[in-house]
Amino acid sequence: MKFDIRLGDKDGHLELQQKGGDWTFRADWAGEESREGTASVLEVEPGVYSVLANGRSFEVRIIQRDHHWLVDVDGREYPIEVLDPRSRRGRKAGAVLDGRQNVTAPMPGKVVRVLVAQGDSVQAGQGLVVVEAMKMQNELRAPRDGVVVQLSAREGAAVAAGEVLVTIE
Repeated sequence: MKFDIRLGDKDGHLELQQKGGDWTFRADWAGEESREGTASVLEVEPGVYSVLANGRSFEVRIIQRDHHWLVDVDGREYPIEVLDPRSRRGRKAGAVLDGRQNVTAPMPGKVVRVLVAQGDSVQAGQGLVVVEAMKMQNELRAPRDGVVVQLSAREGAAVAAGEVLVTIE
């Protein structure tokens, strides 16, 4: 899996590949050397992982917040955002959302729950769909108040990064 990501104020590329219980990774950051490695990852409770990399053990907590994640590694927090290369960069936080709004899968995964039906009225922040990716369940939320005008998410279905799951008007 390949991702364009933003870690704090740095943009980069992350490539992940799972082999059994291990993950290989390659991270490229502008102006820095690539970093590569292998890590053994075990989910010890929902959103909490035990990671063994380069002979060191880490406790990693992953918390989803709106369209980004907060990753806590042994008490140090790192904000991470998965970027959609098709989206406009530089969109201001808190921008007014008018018209139809698509809620998309932030990364490849599997739909584990659909929380709304077509025609339902929803409020900003209300859960719409739960997608599991990389052994994490992420609840995708409504970006604004509106009505579900299209629902393409189906429980058990595999989804690609950027795939439209719900449309709100």
